[in-house]
Amino acid sequence: MPARKLHIVSFDVPYPADYGGAIDVYYKIKALAEAGTEIYLHCFQYGRPQAAQLAQLCRQVWYYPRLTGIRGLSVHLPYIVNSRRNALLLQRLNEIDAPILFEGIHTTFYLSHPSLSKRFKAIRAHNVEHDYYRQLAAKEPDLFKRMYYRAEAGLLQPYEANLGKAQAFFSLSAEDDKYFASQYPSISHAFIAPFQPYNQVVSLPGLGGYTLYHGNLAHGENIEAAFFLLREVFSKVNVPLVIAGRDPVPDLVAACNKLANCRLVVNPGIDEMEELVRNAQVHILPTFQQSGMKLKLLYALFSGRHVLVNSAMLHGTGLNNCCSIADNAQVMADRLKQLMETPFTDEDIARRSAILSEQYDNARNAQRLLTFLQR
Repeated sequence: MPARKLHIVSFDVPYPADYGGAIDVYYKIKALAEAGTEIYLHCFQYGRPQAAQLAQLCRQVWYYPRLTGIRGLSVHLPYIVNSRRNALLLQRLNEIDAPILFEGIHTTFYLSHPSLSKRFKAIRAHNVEHDYYRQLAAKEPDLFKRMYYRAEAGLLQPYEANLGKAQAFFSLSAEDDKYFASQYPSISHAFIAPFQPYNQVVSLPGLGGYTLYHGNLAHGENIEAAFFLLREVFSKVNVPLVIAGRDPVPDLVAACNKLANCRLVVNPGIDEMEELVRNAQVHILPTFQQSGMKLKLLYALFSGRHVLVNSAMLHGTGLNNCCSIADNAQVMADRLKQLMETPFTDEDIARRSAILSEQYDNARNAQRLLTFLQR
């Protein structure tokens, strides 16, 4: 029998499910609700509106203002944690006796509170956060942001000692699962792949006419990848490239305009994005930040044709057999030219479906999570 009741503490309002973290939380809620779970959802709010869609899936939804700016700062606690504290949250966690799933280290301010000592508490680990923030700092050109990322990384690493008060960790990647298992050997742990909107592979067979890179184009990691593609790959091959995503920075817009074989699609709607994904011949998705699971990779695999990545994109995913891999610009360019001329077949779709169904099935992963929460 599934757990009858469950608290979920979310770092953000998870609807609309339009970025990686929100996608995992929303479709987890949906899968758990469909499995019969009575969900009490707590959302920290900072810019995204309340969502009626969440109330349709949960027994109760509460919203708490995130303490942004100076109010969220602490000498001892990471900003991402200290800014998500609220006395009403603690009160409601105590009023309803149920296991608690903390979404991200971000939401664990009350993890070690004495009043919750007898509760089953689990953490959905979205990253090894101190390492993630160090990587952000290494890539950040803005001095102020770089100093913030470094400071946050410095606070996150010792803060992790508090996480031993949890009874379980559910990691987004196999590599992160190994890390938490080594740090907390007495705590239950599992790699439970990201929950996502795809029930089956809907890729089209045949040939498409362009290569696609997509992502949030205001995010440093994606900006770096896009510039790499423009300067190192597509400036040297006569292959059409479409770059699509949210809020591209001006330098990226200018670089796309200079390249004759590049087309930039700014802030595409849902339908336009789906059409771009399904009709592309190759999805080219390098990353230079080896952390967590990139949900755009799953989007491409469930909906697109060939997927060309570097090894960092596959870190901890178990999806090597679904993708072509190239770890430098020349190999990527050569492989890209081959894939542009290689039809995507029904056999390719069947093989990909078999691999994805092993670890990326929402209903199966909801049952796995519930099995832990019943302990």
